[in-house]
Amino acid sequence: MEEFLSSNGVQYEHHDLATDPQAREYLDSRGIKSVPVTIVDDDEVIIGYYPKKLVPALNLNITVDLSNKTTWLADKYDRILSATVRTTRQLTEAQLKKQVPWRPQPLRDLILHVLSFPELAWLSHEHGSMSTEDMRASTDRLKHIDTVESLASYGEGVRDNIKEFLAKGDTAAYDRVVPAHYGGEVTVLELLNIILSHSTHHLKQIYSFVEDGDAGLGLTLQNRATEEDLEGIATPSTLI
Repeated sequence: MEEFLSSNGVQYEHHDLATDPQAREYLDSRGIKSVPVTIVDDDEVIIGYYPKKLVPALNLNITVDLSNKTTWLADKYDRILSATVRTTRQLTEAQLKKQVPWRPQPLRDLILHVLSFPELAWLSHEHGSMSTEDMRASTDRLKHIDTVESLASYGEGVRDNIKEFLAKGDTAAYDRVVPAHYGGEVTVLELLNIILSHSTHHLKQIYSFVEDGDAGLGLTLQNRATEEDLEGIATPSTLI
């Protein structure tokens, strides 16, 4: 869900761009291309989930601390990336080439998207960003990964690297603030949390396409992610 929050004094308005064309027009008129975005008093613009700016700008009496979420994040990444790998191994090479109906890309690209964005979020602690340039470089670097087994093996490697990183207790790395296409300026830990939701949303899209007998592949998947696996991961209510 694309959204923005506007504040005028102590009054707040929340806008869902999927159902509010006037809100979209307003952002276009101000040249704002990224969401989520918070606009304070029709003046200060804060792109993304950036607590260090949002908390004082909105006069919130809260403290944001994700340091105790590393165990939870590691467990959820283990579950979601493992579920993606299990689904991948139930497909054929020909099925990977099938186009998904909602955008001009094959299923292979969607699966790689689910797996590679968590890797980019993790690597941001070294690269210092998760920018559009980083994404393009990742696409080029991973273009050879186009078979069932190469996708599955790559996904297992990403899962293991993220779990190891989150088990280190490296507070300096977790708290590093990085500019990101998703979330604005956020800490690495916040970015991993955002991308977990992003990848989970796309995993749900994969399930829908693979199991849809009309517009999709019409398969019956085994060992899908369970409700327990998905619990606590925020995703948009609209699938596509």
